[in-house]
Amino acid sequence: MARKDVPPRWDRKMQQRLARGEAAALGEVYDRFASLVHSLAHRVLSDEQDADAVTREVFAHVWEHPETYDPQQGPLRSWIAAVTQRVAVQRLRDREEPEQPRREELESEVRRASVAARADYIAHSMPAPLRAALDLAYFQRRDYRQTAADLGVTEDEARRRLRLGLQLLSTAHDTGTPPGYRGAV
Repeated sequence: MARKDVPPRWDRKMQQRLARGEAAALGEVYDRFASLVHSLAHRVLSDEQDADAVTREVFAHVWEHPETYDPQQGPLRSWIAAVTQRVAVQRLRDREEPEQPRREELESEVRRASVAARADYIAHSMPAPLRAALDLAYFQRRDYRQTAADLGVTEDEARRRLRLGLQLLSTAHDTGTPPGYRGAV
């Protein structure tokens, strides 16, 4: 009966053969553990093609880095399962990363829509003289002199109305709700 602290002979010999670069050793390890690797990868990724890719990557790692397996730490099977888990989880994270830009894009769209809604609310709730001055300046491309003439006010009054209207509209970028906004109750 083997002692608990002594790794199985097959695991030690396989690690030595892999370290020497014996291709036949990789074939034996593959034959013995490929179904384990593939099923673990498939369980994590829920995708056949990704599980195939992880299986190839795990056995490439076993071939290229056999020295990272320490028979004293546990069976070869456990080490291969741990490598599989690490590679599969990394692939899952990589697969989810493209979602981050999309999430940021959606958040940006929501922010723009929120600012537009606040600006619309502010424009419709501002006093009529300010709104009229902004309408002339923005939609009819009038400068403050033309706006003053169209409204029948002094140029100073037209500038004051435009300035106040624009100051109110600039608050649409604030994260708070517009002044006086009650929202749905």
